[in-house]
Amino acid sequence: MDRAVDPVILEDKVSESETKWLWVFGYGSLCWKPGFEFHKAVLGSVNGFARRFWQGNATHRGTFDKPGRVATLVEDSEEEVYGVAFAISGEAAIPYLNHRECEQGGYISRFTEFSSLEGETIKVLVYVACPRNVHWLGDSDIEEIANQIVNRQGPSGHNVEYLIRLAEFMRLHFPDKHDGHLYSLEQKVLSLVEARQMCLRTLMGSGEGCVTFFRKPSSRETSPNRARRNAEDRVETFEHTARVPGKKLRCLNI
Repeated sequence: MDRAVDPVILEDKVSESETKWLWVFGYGSLCWKPGFEFHKAVLGSVNGFARRFWQGNATHRGTFDKPGRVATLVEDSEEEVYGVAFAISGEAAIPYLNHRECEQGGYISRFTEFSSLEGETIKVLVYVACPRNVHWLGDSDIEEIANQIVNRQGPSGHNVEYLIRLAEFMRLHFPDKHDGHLYSLEQKVLSLVEARQMCLRTLMGSGEGCVTFFRKPSSRETSPNRARRNAEDRVETFEHTARVPGKKLRCLNI
């Protein structure tokens, strides 16, 4: 049986003393399954990019014969992508990420600017897939991408899990931000799952290795708001998209 762990607190700001840490920006599965130790997790965004499910994956959410679809960032001066910046802890984090994202996933690393929800700006390391990598699938219409996701699974679980957990995380922690590509794809995938009478609970897996995130109330919020948010801001219910009972998530021991 997995060992229960304390939830991770998400914050909205970075203090001046913390800007010297090495930060990594998560916009895909790192948002709900980072798999490495970190000092702090801060909500925010990067400008000049759009999140798209244009990268293939053959090692986690698909196979080499039937690659899954996972998120990458594509440059777009009009767009903004929301996610989590992690302050890296431990010497094993970067080798782990380079193996997971670059060697296995086909991503490259680069630095860009991240803005916390309270306006602080820090430099973050971000992993981006380029069209020249061997796993690149590129743009397709939403229906084709959704069909690929519904029909793909790999060693880490079903491709549907990757999409739904990411959409739920974004909806919970950024309720006033609309990611048209992500949410349109989620809606189409859920429609296909229902039409094909697939079991969403089975597709979502056990949740092993996921992190339970709680949103830390902003300093600008009143006490009643804080109490309400402590009760509401939990990840992993899936109730309004799938009506699947929630479950407590557990950290991945690396």
